[in-house]
Amino acid sequence: MRDGFVKVASGTPVIRVADCEYNAGRIIALMKQAAGQGVKILALPELCITGYTCGDLFLQDTLLDGAEAALGRILAETAGLDMLTAVGLPVRAMGKLYNCAAVICKGEILALVPKTSIPNYGEFYEARWFASGKDVDCRVRLCGRDTALTSRVIFREQSMEQLCVGVEICEDLWGTCPPSIALAEDGATVILNLSASNELAGKGDYRRDLVSGQSARLVCAYVYADAGEGESTTDLVFCGHDIIAENGTILAEEHFGTGLVISEVDVLRLSYERRKMTSFTATCGRNTSISFRLERTDTLLTRKVERNPFMPKNPGRCEEIIRIAALGLKKRLEHVHAGCAVVGLSGGLDSTMAILIMAKAYDMLGWDRKGIVAVTMPCFGTTRRTRSNAELLAESLGATLEVVDISAAVRQHFADIGQSMEDHSVTFENGQARERTQVLMDIANRKNGLVVGTGDISELALGWCTYNGDHMSMYAVNGGIPKTLMRHLVAHIADESEEKLAGVLRDILDTPVSPELLPPKEGEIAQKTEDLVGPYELHDFYLYYAVRWGFAPRKVYRLALRAFEGVYDRETLLKWLKNFYRRFFTQQFKRSCMPDGPKVGTVSLSPRGDWRMPSDAVSALWVKELEDLK
Repeated sequence: MRDGFVKVASGTPVIRVADCEYNAGRIIALMKQAAGQGVKILALPELCITGYTCGDLFLQDTLLDGAEAALGRILAETAGLDMLTAVGLPVRAMGKLYNCAAVICKGEILALVPKTSIPNYGEFYEARWFASGKDVDCRVRLCGRDTALTSRVIFREQSMEQLCVGVEICEDLWGTCPPSIALAEDGATVILNLSASNELAGKGDYRRDLVSGQSARLVCAYVYADAGEGESTTDLVFCGHDIIAENGTILAEEHFGTGLVISEVDVLRLSYERRKMTSFTATCGRNTSISFRLERTDTLLTRKVERNPFMPKNPGRCEEIIRIAALGLKKRLEHVHAGCAVVGLSGGLDSTMAILIMAKAYDMLGWDRKGIVAVTMPCFGTTRRTRSNAELLAESLGATLEVVDISAAVRQHFADIGQSMEDHSVTFENGQARERTQVLMDIANRKNGLVVGTGDISELALGWCTYNGDHMSMYAVNGGIPKTLMRHLVAHIADESEEKLAGVLRDILDTPVSPELLPPKEGEIAQKTEDLVGPYELHDFYLYYAVRWGFAPRKVYRLALRAFEGVYDRETLLKWLKNFYRRFFTQQFKRSCMPDGPKVGTVSLSPRGDWRMPSDAVSALWVKELEDLK
């Protein structure tokens, strides 16, 4: 449970209809199996102690007595398990019968949660036997214990306040106002659903969307346990569709199976997102709180940790991202009545992405792409490869190419300020970067144009840009695009392009990332960015989890160890993580005055949008947390 990770499971035991003793044995075996795999929260199906398809047998005391005895056996034989479990059975109370979830932990019944939405349409006939548990709040005697029967209850783990569990049953989720809404608003981060949802063609997709959507809407983990093999097939078939979702993402799923579906939910992540979302309604005290306690043990992670969290899985998402960025630029060009759009085209990845977005915006406007002025500015570090690619790219896109050699201007500037040409310090580098920006700005002024920036969000996070050099533009189309995503987008465009353009794009993708501010060595790029600041795939990973989810440095490191196992060793991961935090804090002043640019994903560092941070914030707390790690 360290770092907020809690191992949860939904389980579907093989049962026999009305054979409570047999079912108890299968449930106990499944519970022990789950506990043996480190599960702390387990959901089992609706009415699984008796079977959901008992029909009028539910009215027989023999079945109800058998269900109570079976629950007593389950309590006795699982008392040593460090796990909270919700198991379904029918319960008599106040002259009525209720379809309940018995929430049990270490041999005790914490409470009985009744189903509130009783389906009585189509193939469902539950109102014949069961009463709605809505607004029911009473005490019942079950298994020799005095137990609460109420739908207004949440279960809070004593040592981890973020682990708060709520329960609803099957149709409760399908109704217009599921109980899980009030449970989540009152603090429940994990919702368990005990279900017996029969299978129909196409229903699985709807069920999956319903569970995923509810977990997103409530910013919660949703553990859905479905009835399966052993239920009567007189008229219906049950297929054990077990789902674990977290904030809109399916973490684990099994359809047409039995046994356990296991994953880890991150309750700290959910709590952070709720704090951040001002639209998330928080209440207090609408539900009774019942506490339980679990041992604080490390959770072995099995859930997938994305190595490239910014990278979309759906190819259509690439087109969407490019279109969003292009729409932003289109609006700006229209608004300022730009006579042209000017970009510094280096033959590198960032400027390539920028001009591709510019081409898209011009096409949307119906403007001639010759209005795109691509300026290549060779200087001391320019290689033949990048210059050639810049020229070929401009030609392939139909842009206007201008070549401005800035070597003489930079030499004169260095002479003016007393900078030696042999001193390849930061002044040597930044002098060239600022000269490039001056050239672009002045060309834009002369042509009544607008300078389009090329820097990306990965560089902004690290401050890897020259202040008032490539840091500045009149509209920064890449400002919301991380480096790893940019590579993916350019590769996507290459795959969709004609042969000439595709060839140029693929060669650009194969070119090392570099500002080309130091003289080449034997004609090759001498200054490779990732050798200096670290691999961008690591920094994008760190950026995503540190900024998007607010994870502590230790947790970011832990996730990196899992995501990059076999790719980078521990020392390398830690080295660049420390560098990330150091640079992220010291370079905030550059982000505080960054130009306008479109947000295209969930992470933005714009001071006018998602990220507001003082430029003088100190990183001591974050760095200290990493000092003792190995």
